[in-house]
Amino acid sequence: MAPKRRVRNLIHSLKDTASILAATLSLKSHVSSVRLHVLRATSHSISYSPSPERITAVLSVVQGSHILQRVCIEALMDRLQETRNATVALQCLFMLHNIIRGPLALRDQLSYYLSSGGQNFLNLSNFRDKSGLESLELSSWVRWYAGVLEQSLTVSRVLGYYLTSGDKNNEKTGVQERKHLQGSNSDLLCKIKSLVGFVEQITRVPESLYLQKNELVYEAVRLVGEDYRSVQSEILLRMEEFGRRMEILDVGDLSELVGYLKRIEDSKEKLVLLFVNRRRNDAFWDFIKQTKTEMGTKKEEMEGKWLTVRPVSIGWPNPFLEPGQWMEIPPGEGWVGKIRNGVF
Repeated sequence: MAPKRRVRNLIHSLKDTASILAATLSLKSHVSSVRLHVLRATSHSISYSPSPERITAVLSVVQGSHILQRVCIEALMDRLQETRNATVALQCLFMLHNIIRGPLALRDQLSYYLSSGGQNFLNLSNFRDKSGLESLELSSWVRWYAGVLEQSLTVSRVLGYYLTSGDKNNEKTGVQERKHLQGSNSDLLCKIKSLVGFVEQITRVPESLYLQKNELVYEAVRLVGEDYRSVQSEILLRMEEFGRRMEILDVGDLSELVGYLKRIEDSKEKLVLLFVNRRRNDAFWDFIKQTKTEMGTKKEEMEGKWLTVRPVSIGWPNPFLEPGQWMEIPPGEGWVGKIRNGVF
């Protein structure tokens, strides 16, 4: 081991010891216990993701207490914001990801804590660990992972429910799904826009995909892959609903939908590369392609439905048209009446 690395590891070990000592000196033993569990789950001395036992310990120690849940979120966020170590930052984000997928009360505490932070509420867009080349490359995964978690919580706010959950009691029933699909076209479009934004955020993955051999990065990508599968389902539900509404959609709605479908298709290459065969889901991509074609065709048909008339047929001389030249105007007597009255 190089001398610099040995010194760096010694410094990290001393930092962990000092943090643990400070936590144990707390006058409130229950608060001290929460902070100790957080520190042990995000230690400098390990380079892999927190073990299931560590995660369970953190989630269980705060169970049933809103105060301890808040202490847990604050301890994790303080750890995340204060560290300059890419491994510790990834561990903190991994813990936050498990909280997002965990008990409802703890998720609510996290959402409330972050609610006033704006779009970049984890504040890691400029994070860089300059202690070495690998740490610098890991930093790009920290920024990416933070962006994905931020987008996940943003989507949950737009949808009105949490995007992903490890709690089986939180799974939506058929009745709940239909309720969420009863909104207006503009409401559904807003939700699809947010979901597409999540997909695009995933595709901003770092170029150093080889770092997935790093156990911590691998586990982070695994959880993101599970979220991505949930997002696919949410997109499918809403696109199927728009398919049922096809005949009442206007050109603007169809144009917006085709644009979103194209953006999803443009993300395919990066997504397949990131998840390899784990989240390929050919049926999803076939559906997206077919739906884009159908909606694009419908849009072109609607745009092509213009009345073709001669200027003389409505008694409106147009100096810009040659004799016998045809002019296309939208269907409907309202347009003809306006032309006759000189509105246009």
